Amino acid sequence: MLQDNFFEINNLEAVDADVKAELTINVAHKIFEGHFPGQPVVPGVCIMQMVKEIMEQVLAKKTNLISSSEIKFLAIINPVENNIISATLKYAIEENGNVNVTATLFKDALVHFKMKAVLAVL
Repeated sequence: MLQDNFFEINNLEAVDADVKAELTINVAHKIFEGHFPGQPVVPGVCIMQMVKEIMEQVLAKKTNLISSSEIKFLAIINPVENNIISATLKYAIEENGNVNVTATLFKDALVHFKMKAVLAVL
């Protein structure tokens, strides 16, 4: 949905249940005309969607967010200053097929976002 338009996955490495990715955010995307003019900020819902889409690529299946026990927006992502962001994800597949995910998005030592969620595989 957002991949290849709002953001791109430059590098994706999945070893067992550990995922590392480098993402490039499209600073010219239309969303930044309104969020916010002259001071672009990546919307929180887009950050959550990026995590979901990374997992979909790893699993090679579509997913739905069922629940989240933790969502922390720790620092804004200004795409002009930080259009390349790193992501680390750890996941576990439950017996019922749902996927528990812990995700962190960061740039160097600055953590922008943390999330613990459960995804349903479709």
